[in-house]
Amino acid sequence: MSNQPIPLAHALASFDALWSPRVVTRVNDYDVRVAKVEGEHVWHVHEDTDEFFLVLDGTLRIALREPAGEREVVLPRGAVFTVARGVEHKPSAPSGAAILMFEPAGTLTVGDRHEEIPDHLDVTTGHALGG
Repeated sequence: MSNQPIPLAHALASFDALWSPRVVTRVNDYDVRVAKVEGEHVWHVHEDTDEFFLVLDGTLRIALREPAGEREVVLPRGAVFTVARGVEHKPSAPSGAAILMFEPAGTLTVGDRHEEIPDHLDVTTGHALGG
């Protein structure tokens, strides 16, 4: 990890791949990841960890399947939201977005349980910045 400040705009400009997060830094055992997203992800669950989202640009939508039923949260630029562990969710960004995520290192982008993975999604635990 760098011991210098990392401008998020530069980090995001360093790659074009959608739904393919880059690890910008690590805090204890947690990755701070940035990603460009557009279209839909898949329904998935992280059984043992919460997932934090911060929208850097655009609008992110997260559909949730909760005990009380399905709902959707809409996150404009600057909004944060945490999906609780064990909650099935499906992020999407019809017009595209840039996001920052905070989750334990080694967490798969498609969670522990998920739908069939379409070709446009990168199944990863996060790529190195610049990689």
